[in-house]
Amino acid sequence: MRALLLGSGGRESALAWALSRSSAIDELVAAPGNPGIAEHATLEQVDASDAAAVIELARRVDAGLVVVGPEAPLVAGVGDALRADGLAVFGPDTEAARIEGSKSHAKELMVAAGIPTAAAQTFTEQAEAQAYMRQLGPPYVVKADGLAAGKGVVVTSDWDEAAAALGERLGGGRSVVIEEFLDGEEVSLIAFTDGRTVVPCEPAQDYKRVYDGDAGPNTGGMGSYSPVPACPPGVVDEIVERVLQPMVEATAARGAPVTGALYAGLALTSEGPKVIEFNARFGDPETQALLPRLDSDFGEVVIATASGDLAGVELDWSPRACVTVVLASGGYPGPHETGYEIHGLDKAAALEDVLVLHAGTRRDGDSIVTAGGRVLGISALGDTFEAARERAYEAASLVQFDNVHLRNDIATRAIERGDGG
Repeated sequence: MRALLLGSGGRESALAWALSRSSAIDELVAAPGNPGIAEHATLEQVDASDAAAVIELARRVDAGLVVVGPEAPLVAGVGDALRADGLAVFGPDTEAARIEGSKSHAKELMVAAGIPTAAAQTFTEQAEAQAYMRQLGPPYVVKADGLAAGKGVVVTSDWDEAAAALGERLGGGRSVVIEEFLDGEEVSLIAFTDGRTVVPCEPAQDYKRVYDGDAGPNTGGMGSYSPVPACPPGVVDEIVERVLQPMVEATAARGAPVTGALYAGLALTSEGPKVIEFNARFGDPETQALLPRLDSDFGEVVIATASGDLAGVELDWSPRACVTVVLASGGYPGPHETGYEIHGLDKAAALEDVLVLHAGTRRDGDSIVTAGGRVLGISALGDTFEAARERAYEAASLVQFDNVHLRNDIATRAIERGDGG
C-alpha cells in the first residue's frame, strides 16, 4: 500500500519513521513534510488543510491510505472530503474533531457521558468570567475555546496574569472556558479507535512549561517520556473504562464517531483520573516518546483503524524507557528568530538507540536551518530511565544552533519515583 501522511512537525516525523518501517506500507508520501521526514518519504509541497489539493495529491500518487497528523486539517474537514472521495483515512471527520476544536463542546460531551473532569463554564463576557474565576479561586485556569497549537491555556495563581489572559482570549465573538484547577500528576493516554473499539497505547508524560521546574508559559511541549511510573496498568484500564470508551460511545451516538487517535490529557487526582483535555490526534511530543517503544507493526495498526477492523488487535511494547528532549528556538513560545544553521545532526543520529526527529526545520541550500519554535525532538531508548535520559541529553549536546533552548529536567520525575523503566 502507498500511504500519504499530512503534516510537517515533530509528531509527523515520528509517524513517518514508524510508517516507513512497516511491512504493510510499500511507499510513503508526505505533504508538506520537512527535511527529517524526507529521509523516510517523498515530499510534496501541498497545504495539508487544503482539502481539494490533498485529494488531487492522493489521486495522483494513488494513495490507499491517508494519515492526518495535525489537528488543523481535521478541524477544517479534510477527513470528511477524503472519505467522501472514497479514500481510507486515519483521523476523524470535522464534527468528531470538535472534541479538540472546541473546549466547550468537549466539556458538554464529558458531562453528558459522565466522564470525570474539572468543573467548568464557558464565557463570552469578561465580567462574568472573572466572577466565576473568583468563585473557583486560584490557581486560575483560562482556556481559549478553539485551537491554539497547545498554547491557549494559562494556569496561574496571579490574578492580574489570569485577567490579562482572559482579556487576550475574548473579543471578536470568541469564547473562553474557565475551569477548576486539577491537582495531581499529569499523564497523556492515547488510543487507537475505529469508532467502536479502543486500543490504548502505553501512557506518556508531557512537559508543557517552557522552563525547568515547570516554570514559565505553556508551550506545545518541551519533552516527554514513556512509560509513566505514576500510571500503572490498572490505572490505564480505569482510564479506558471511564474516559476513552465513554467518549467513543458518546460521539458515535451523535453520529460523529472518533476514528484514528484519541488523546486524553489527564490529572491523576486523589479522586481518580480526571480529564484536562481531549485531542483528536496523536500528541506532540508524546508520540515521539511512544513510537520508538512500539514493537507492533504501526502501519498494520493504522490500516486496521482506518478500515474499522480494530477488534481483537493488541499492541506489543518494549519494556525499555524512552525519553524525548525538545530543542527549541530561544524566545519560544513567544517571538523568536529562525533561519539559524543547525550543526551536528548526523553525529546525534549516529548514536545507538537515538532518533532525531525534525519539527521546525527547512533546507537552505546544502544546510538545514531552524524554521519554527520547536526545532527538533531527540528521542532515546534505554533499559532504565537514567540510561535513556543520559543518551537523549548526550545526543542533544551534539546539536548546535544559535539561541537553542531546552529543558534540563525531562524524565527526572520518573527517576525520582525509583522506577527503572
